[in-house]
Amino acid sequence: MVAEPDPWTRLRGLTPARIGLGHAGGSIPTAAHLAFQLAHARARDAVHQRLDAASLALRLKSLGLGTTVLRSSAPDRATFLQRPDLGRTLDSDSRERLRSAFQGASERPELCLVVADGLSARAAERQAPPLLAALIPPLTGAGWRIGSLPVVEHGRVAIGDEIGALCGASLVAVLIGERPGLSSPDSLGIYVTWAPAVGRRDSDRNCISNVRPEGLPPELAADRLRFLLSEARRRRLTGVGLKDDSRLLRE
Repeated sequence: MVAEPDPWTRLRGLTPARIGLGHAGGSIPTAAHLAFQLAHARARDAVHQRLDAASLALRLKSLGLGTTVLRSSAPDRATFLQRPDLGRTLDSDSRERLRSAFQGASERPELCLVVADGLSARAAERQAPPLLAALIPPLTGAGWRIGSLPVVEHGRVAIGDEIGALCGASLVAVLIGERPGLSSPDSLGIYVTWAPAVGRRDSDRNCISNVRPEGLPPELAADRLRFLLSEARRRRLTGVGLKDDSRLLRE
């Protein structure tokens, strides 16, 4: 007697979601249970892993922008995870260094790009370099004035508001590690804000999420980000009033 093929086999090949796992008695099979534990451990490791900011800044220098390492007000990773508010502001030393760098500058950047660890330093280290490599040359070729590239340790999304305001930039784009999932411990998010200022709300931003080879590849994310940046500059806004219609332009 020929065994019937498992109808879930083809579907499992189309998604990283845990579907059609089967069962062993009242529980899932041992292999599925061990795979789940491994994925959970990787997600936890990603949250606690510290960003090698100096090494990342060195890699990003090859893109032709000056880089600088900044820190949030959170003194360490444990505090950063327990006190999200501290990750939204720069520490005093970083604030003064950034303020001094732009004090009396005759020309301010249109765009400030920020890389932050967020909840996955691994995402920032893996996805930010290829994304920026695909993003920066077309922007500079189109005449965009881009400031130096800060790499922020223990940073949250809103830290870009303070950085953008200190730089006097019209736009800020924060590339930040997202909360790891059980199938995506290295997923990057991008948050774009027009007229950055301390106190901006999430509704004032546009977000591109799940940037990683298995989700939205960095090169395609760069295309979508260029569209949002251009539309934000043209319409002088971001957030709920700005829709990502980049797909419509490609169809």
